[in-house]
Amino acid sequence: MSGDLRFTVISLSYVAAALLFIFGLRRLSTPRTARSGNRLAATGMLVALVATLLDRSIVSWWEIAIGTAVGAAIGIYSARRVHMTAMPQMVALFNGMGGATAALVSIAEFIRAANHAELPGTGAAISGALGIAIGAISFTGSLIAFGKLQEILPGRPLLFPGRHVVNGALALAIIALGTWIASGTITQSSVWGLFGVALLLGVLVVLPIGGGDMPVMISVLNSLTGVAAALTGIVLSNQVLVVAGMLVGASGTLLTLLMSRAMNRSLTNVVFGGFGATTAATGTAVARPVRQTSAEDAAVAMAFANRVIVIPGYGLAVAEGQRQVKELSAELEKRGVDVKYAIHPVAGRMPGHMNVLLAEADIPYDQLLDMEQINQEFDHTDIALVVGANDVVNPAARTDRSSPLFGMPILDADHAKNVIVLKRSMNAGFAGVDNELFYSPNTQMLFGDARKSLGALTEALKGV
Repeated sequence: MSGDLRFTVISLSYVAAALLFIFGLRRLSTPRTARSGNRLAATGMLVALVATLLDRSIVSWWEIAIGTAVGAAIGIYSARRVHMTAMPQMVALFNGMGGATAALVSIAEFIRAANHAELPGTGAAISGALGIAIGAISFTGSLIAFGKLQEILPGRPLLFPGRHVVNGALALAIIALGTWIASGTITQSSVWGLFGVALLLGVLVVLPIGGGDMPVMISVLNSLTGVAAALTGIVLSNQVLVVAGMLVGASGTLLTLLMSRAMNRSLTNVVFGGFGATTAATGTAVARPVRQTSAEDAAVAMAFANRVIVIPGYGLAVAEGQRQVKELSAELEKRGVDVKYAIHPVAGRMPGHMNVLLAEADIPYDQLLDMEQINQEFDHTDIALVVGANDVVNPAARTDRSSPLFGMPILDADHAKNVIVLKRSMNAGFAGVDNELFYSPNTQMLFGDARKSLGALTEALKGV
């Protein structure tokens, strides 16, 4: 293949890869087309990798083959073994690896340039320094987020005196080292020093953030990883890496805004607020009388209902009860009951998480309605069945100005004629506050594991 033809093929491959990324991302916007969108984006990545290998001779083909085999084995194992409930922490891990890769590639490029006395231009040097700092922060921050979601680390905010001062000092050190490198004074000690300080800042920034805010923080870190990848693409003069990085950065930013709006939280409040530090001690609800029910009584009520809205939460995901809720819905539909699902943006810890979980059980997409679509229907609903949800149905978000949930958009489950709550205990949710819905006169509690309770409801319903 001639040089001109090779250049043309590689350039067109990069354009094709970028288009596949864009169209794949577009199709990820709805559950119905998400699978094909994922395949399009994966195909785009394959095209980009092949084109890059044709374009550059970085290492031997054997090293590339070994690295690809190891990465593929880890990816296949993870995809098959990780439960849907653990997907947020899996996203955190993958995101951290992306940040580390971006930082290490920029470091390698700086060291290579220094060894060959090829000082990069000012723009490339600035991009490389930023890529190292942002990628390192994303890496360790994502590891801490994984630890909190996986419960390896405490989910509560881990605060220490003077943390803002320490973090500010580290940020100034990063700026000073980055400026030093960008000015053309590139040494291995300055490059690795920048990397080390940024790693420490990533840890200290995420440790004070509570588990309830961790999904938002993962979205922020995901955006940072995209930016780091784009900056690394500038250093390497790789256009497709710039495009892919900016797409990840932009989508992560939009997701962050969506989640912050869904929780009525500003991003600065999430990052610097230490949310949950004062409420964690109230993790168990105050002893107040509630109305309990049995599976048999709840089944009778649902059998004679005209409309039932199911509100799934993280408790359903933990219990892996999505197939049981599908069976219950099918039994209700046999009796002519109209069944729909109300999906809060953060019900499953991340937007789309609950949709994918329910789609896994073959629940029709048209039954999964977003908060804005479903809230107006609660006033005409006979039974709201709350399965493992807590904060997203707490009326205190509307009425109690002292509550950390105040102002957060919620599902209006309390507007239904009757509410049946499936829950393990009266423990509070992520926000650490009591839920007034549980004490409402039209609410009945069915305690137990969500999966077992749903199975008991289905069996009881068959006997009605």
